[in-house]
Amino acid sequence: MRSLALLFSLISLMALMPGPVDLRIDEWPVPWENSRPRDPYVGPDGHVWFVGQRADYAAYLVPETGEFKRYDLEAGAGPHNLIVDDEGYVWYAGNRAAHIGKLDPRDGSIVKYPMPDPAARDPHTLVFDAAGDIWFTVQGGNFVGKFTRSDEAVDLIAVPTPRARPYGIVIAPDGRPWIALFGTNKLAVVDPEAMTLEEVVLPREEARPRRLGVTSDGAVWYVDYAGGYLGRYDPETKRSRSG
Repeated sequence: MRSLALLFSLISLMALMPGPVDLRIDEWPVPWENSRPRDPYVGPDGHVWFVGQRADYAAYLVPETGEFKRYDLEAGAGPHNLIVDDEGYVWYAGNRAAHIGKLDPRDGSIVKYPMPDPAARDPHTLVFDAAGDIWFTVQGGNFVGKFTRSDEAVDLIAVPTPRARPYGIVIAPDGRPWIALFGTNKLAVVDPEAMTLEEVVLPREEARPRRLGVTSDGAVWYVDYAGGYLGRYDPETKRSRSG
């Protein structure tokens, strides 16, 4: 049970200040053992949502009470992550069932949006853009995709490098999605108007970027999973550094 708690910990940090910093860690054991809880996301009501990848569920924690509530998905869905919109709908990546799902927590109903290409078998990580549309990666299928909510259209962009394994994805302040190509030493960026993708080669040939973030100045920070480095790429100067 302790290991389950460690998989689902929320950490409250005070602002960095000189001298000692008080740190408090609260832990909640997830009640469904061996379900691989992952990718927590705080909804608009403060509930902490997460998926159980091995047990095909979405669930939330109420931090104030410690209450958990679970919603079972279809068998074999293999959800990898989820995000929650402003209306409270929960969107999840059906990683083993080639769909994006929309869960209504009010009645438990689910609408599934299948991938238009059978090669896009494993939707992986979802993220909202400023308009509320969903960009996502397809790791094994080697795509980056967009789900437009107004017409429920799914558009896919093939990554040029074979077996690039698009993994983490974030939206920059200028609206462009940036992607970590985990099977390579590359990042990728999408022009959302033209729906074209450009690859960016990182200087360390052995680098394997997995997750990434974008700061307010537009700099792209990434984790080099293979080397244990934190890297920074500046889209303005097109220069990278890691250490």
